[in-house]
This record gives sequence, structure tokens and C-alpha cells, in this order.
Amino acid sequence: MGNSSRARSHPFQPTYTDSQLSQYLHSFSFNYQDTFPHGFALDYTELKTIQQHHLSTYPFENLSLHYSTTHTISLDADALFEKFVTADRGRGGYCMENNAFFGTMLRTMGYAVTSVGARVCNAINGGDDETFGGWSHMVNIVTIADGKYMVDVGFGSHGATAPLRLEENTIQEQIAPGEMRLLRSNIKQSTDASQLLWLYQVRETRDAEWETQYCFAETEFLPPDYAMMNFWTSQSRTSIFTQTIMMAKMILEDGKVVGAVTMFNGKVKRKVGDVVEERCCTTEEDRLEILREWFGVRLTGEEERGIKDLVTELKKDEVL
Repeated sequence: MGNSSRARSHPFQPTYTDSQLSQYLHSFSFNYQDTFPHGFALDYTELKTIQQHHLSTYPFENLSLHYSTTHTISLDADALFEKFVTADRGRGGYCMENNAFFGTMLRTMGYAVTSVGARVCNAINGGDDETFGGWSHMVNIVTIADGKYMVDVGFGSHGATAPLRLEENTIQEQIAPGEMRLLRSNIKQSTDASQLLWLYQVRETRDAEWETQYCFAETEFLPPDYAMMNFWTSQSRTSIFTQTIMMAKMILEDGKVVGAVTMFNGKVKRKVGDVVEERCCTTEEDRLEILREWFGVRLTGEEERGIKDLVTELKKDEVL
């Protein structure tokens, strides 16, 4: 398909087959060949289109750490393809799953993709708004003809909804009226003021304060780096991912991200513009119904039973 063959020369980075790429593209709500009849353009318009359709098709979610028998996360390329595409049960994954899968698809299409690590701002979890945790997030840097872009499909409802060029203070729409940008700065914890990182920031409206979500460098991270990161984030008792169920899926209308549906334990919200609909799940039956109806996620009976006796299990008249 298109220019995908040129992406397969690096022995240490996985790619998918043309058949797998075709299955992935056919999972979207548009006909790729009609939209891009001359093959892969490898440009900003195409990259943005693929990113937004991915965000509205494959949710950010950590269900495998709660609704499964193993409570583990695999970053193996074939395992991710099986989970996202082949199984066809509405599943996605958390940051490293989504961005590893998406980056591999882009590489298969012919894009130049560099995967880098990121530090999440502690303010997101109620901590110091000027400090950051360790390397726990993954983003992709994609190089096209007019420059380098940060592309992230694994950060939930505050994540980037379009490629962000690696340049300072270029403000783009996130989910209207929200905006997003990148800044280049040293961070408070660093002992070397000359070490600069990219800061990804969002704000709810044009008049609101900017809120830093994470920072990242341009140093390439390799699969063994993510194996170590993934082990901690998926297994540590102090990781938010093992103690909380979280999901986010963007809502795409007429080629534009207009809202998101989110879940945090038993609390679910769908927001499009000023219209907000909320639900509160009090039992596992409630939450499983919401997963099916609001997110399109269909778990197996074995997966549903996997949450029994975990801290995240919802019991009657109990809301986490």
C-alpha cells in the first residue's frame, strides 16, 4: 500500500504487514482510498486525519489491569494488533500501548517516527504544579517535509487532538474552546539549567491559565526502555493505573474533535461543547453496561470476573 515498503529497513523497530495496515485503516469511519486516492501523502493533513480517527476509535484505557486474569500489559506489536484490531471489541490501551501501536502503524505507512519518553506533571494527580514524576509516558515525534511534530494518542481527554509542531508557543485548538501548545523550558527539579525540555500545555478557554500536562525530550527511547517503564506503571502499587480505572475516547464530528467521553472509576461523563451528560456507576453491572453503551467496549465473561476482590471493584452502593 502506498509508500509503506520504505519503512521496513530498520531492524530494531517493528512494522506491520500491508494486510494489517489495511485492516487498521478500514476500522475507521471513512474510506481511506476515497480520501487519499493517490496513496500515502505523508503530510500534515493525512497525519492529522489518521490521528483524529484513531483517537475516536481506540480509547485511552487501562482495563487490562483490572478486567483480566493476568492484570498485565504487553507492548508486543502483534499482541497490540490482536487487542486493538483483530479482536474487534472496542478496546484500546494506556499511553504506551496506544502510542506504540500508532507509531508502528505510522512507520508502516512510511512516516519517520521517533518514540520518546515523557514525564507527567504532578499537578495532574493533585501534587506540586511545578514538578514532574519519572519517565512514565510515551509520545511519538514524526518528521514530515515541513518539520517535526509531536503526535500523541495516549493521554486521555487533555491529550493533543492534532499534531503539534516542535516550535514554541504555536497555539492550536484542542477541544474547542480549549487550546494547546508547546513551550521549551528547563524544569524546576533539574540541576542543569541548560537542559531544556518540551512542555505540553492546555487551557480550557482562551482566558484561562495554561496547565502543563507533561514534558518530553527528543532523545529516542528504545523498546527495552519502555519494557522497564511499562513494568512499573502496570505493576507498582503506587501507580495510578493499578489503583484506578480510567478511560477517554474522543468524539469526532465532520472531521473535527468536538468532545470526549471519560470514565474515572465509577464516574462517567460525556461532554460536547456546553452539553454535559454524567452517570455514576454503583455496581459492576452498571459499569459494564456503560462500557458497552458509551465506549463500545465488550469484555469477555472471563475478563469481567477478573476484577473480583481488586481495589477497583465496584460493589453495591459504593462509588469509588
